[in-house]
Amino acid sequence: MDGLEELTDKEKETLRLIVRGHDAKSMANELSLSVHTINERLRIARRKLGVTSSREAGRMLLESEGTAPQNLADKEFGAARPAESGETGQNAASKPARRILAGVLVMMTLFAAGLILTSHFAQPLQQTAPIETPASDAAVVAAARDWLALTDVGDWQASFDAAGKAFRDVNTVTGWTSAAEQVRAPLGALVSRDLLTIRYLNAPPYGYQEVAFATRYANSKDEIIETITLQQEEGVWKVVGIMAD
Repeated sequence: MDGLEELTDKEKETLRLIVRGHDAKSMANELSLSVHTINERLRIARRKLGVTSSREAGRMLLESEGTAPQNLADKEFGAARPAESGETGQNAASKPARRILAGVLVMMTLFAAGLILTSHFAQPLQQTAPIETPASDAAVVAAARDWLALTDVGDWQASFDAAGKAFRDVNTVTGWTSAAEQVRAPLGALVSRDLLTIRYLNAPPYGYQEVAFATRYANSKDEIIETITLQQEEGVWKVVGIMAD
């Protein structure tokens, strides 16, 4: 099939995992990626193959390769992923830091473009069930929810003021307001926001927390995955990055 030939190696890698029984969270852990990136790969793969189920897309790939689905027990869950060819341990370890930095520098673009992508690739999301907030992460999740609540009511000045220094240093209130209004306003009122994952990213200078929500808005028929990155400033968790798709 032409669609199978269009799949990239990374998309195939993700589809093979979902057929083995992984969900978005476990694939993200297995591949050392964010849930956002996993869902993006699955969405594009579904579009290329013309199907609405990621598992169906995975079965199509394995059938074309003549490979039988494997069970999760075939490989130790969470095993370290080998470094790609030419990649040193130091370079691999620095990837999260570079990804976060890039997210901070272009977060307005990611916020706008990410939500716009939803209208282009409108497919049902294959998500894990919402999880309860562990007590140790309650402050992180609360900070992410409180900040998103400001965007829900369109208080862009307050959301800018409440963000971390890394956010404010590379954005302006005017720029943030313009980008956010173009994307957030058409979505309408918040319907629901369920916690999906919480992940610690060990990156300089102090590490980051990444919180992902599955969110529904009144004017969007599909869930939107909002991934919020937070950093501690004087003991308080502050939002420094947002991606949504």
